[in-house]
Amino acid sequence: MINDTIAAISTPPGWGGIGIVRISGKDAFSVIERVFKPVKPYNLEDIKTQTVKYGHIVDTNNNETIDEVLVSYFKEPHTYTRENIVEINCHGGALIVKRILELVVFSGARIAEPGEFTKRAFLNGRIDLSQAEAVIDIINSKTNAARKTSLNQLEGRLSQKIKKIRNVFVESIADIEAAIDYPEYDIEEVSRNKLLERMKLSLENVDKLVKTFFEGKIIREGIDIAIIGKPNVGKSSLLNALTQKEKAIITEVPGTTRDIIEEYIEIGGVAVRILDTAGLRETKDIVERIGIDRTKSAIEKADLILLVLDGSEPINSNDLKIFEIVKDKKVILLINKSDLEIKLNINEINQDFIQKRIIEVSAKEELGLDKIEETIKDMFLRKEFEIDNQLIITNLRHKQVIKEVKKEIEEIIDSINGDTPIDIISVSIVEAADKLGEITGETVGEDVLHTIFSKFCIGK
Repeated sequence: MINDTIAAISTPPGWGGIGIVRISGKDAFSVIERVFKPVKPYNLEDIKTQTVKYGHIVDTNNNETIDEVLVSYFKEPHTYTRENIVEINCHGGALIVKRILELVVFSGARIAEPGEFTKRAFLNGRIDLSQAEAVIDIINSKTNAARKTSLNQLEGRLSQKIKKIRNVFVESIADIEAAIDYPEYDIEEVSRNKLLERMKLSLENVDKLVKTFFEGKIIREGIDIAIIGKPNVGKSSLLNALTQKEKAIITEVPGTTRDIIEEYIEIGGVAVRILDTAGLRETKDIVERIGIDRTKSAIEKADLILLVLDGSEPINSNDLKIFEIVKDKKVILLINKSDLEIKLNINEINQDFIQKRIIEVSAKEELGLDKIEETIKDMFLRKEFEIDNQLIITNLRHKQVIKEVKKEIEEIIDSINGDTPIDIISVSIVEAADKLGEITGETVGEDVLHTIFSKFCIGK
């Protein structure tokens, strides 16, 4: 049972039109009563839930009026935390909200820890752990796709799937116990056959979830794309064309870009971070060499390489060296300056790159940009992918747990086929069920809870 009352500023730091101080706990109404003076007095016992009152926050130590406010009352259990909640809507000055929070704490509340309101929602049974994690994912969403997948999880779609798989384990354990407790009915063989069917189906369901993580990671974190090539092939022009911004300086002088320039765009509902890099070549210029080193680092970390070639020039030794650098990466080969006479002979590119995706573009005239976007979507998102209808794993913790469960099920199936005693098999099934419970929070440890909620902002 949680007995104390917490408070925090729930709006971002800084200045704005409105600031919100949130209070939650058994004494939330008593705390607000000590600092709030309504214009029209009322009895707290008679107040209805989801009621807003107008008045002033007053420092009773010196009877000083701090601000004109609206106070919202939410009565347990139909609240975010399933506790009494009060929200003070004041003016958004940093000094004002801080002063109000100080008065609230002085009147009996304590400062909330990061994510403690959502943690209480979990501990009080309003949401499970995967739904709690979806809250921070929604807050951190960079794109509409990320928001939709997080909202699906907040609505409990992942929880329902996990519980359905877990229930198969629980039913299997019950059958095994029946076989052990009533050997005279000779039901072990029946239980073993049924168990094998169940485990194969569970393995199939778990494997489907694991396979969604690649797309889930992309939706949640986005794609890092590095534009690379030798100097003066049009990398900066391409960045400007893709982002529709004059982000990079464009000149005819080779080596203009000496550091990483980045910009974000959205492709197919996914956040894409595009990196314009220094041209790769041999140079004695110290500053340019530092930029080239950073380019090589960006290549290593990038999910995709846009390798730009100058279509108005033949392939040279510098291009061939770059091919070697990116040979093990996902690459789209862009033949730039297609608005000019093409002098590049595609047959001079090594055979590995003949198999790569090759697109003719003109960064200057903005030709071929739609083909780049379509190719990126084709490489990273399934054509049948529908965010509204798909259950997708976006959380690394969930993926790790599900992969461990998958391995456990595979071992259980091997044990069944290998005639391992059924009571021994039941131990592994219990472990798999407990492992799945870590996602919903049914079997999670306090250390895991602390790690998850420490990632939240204070006030949520």
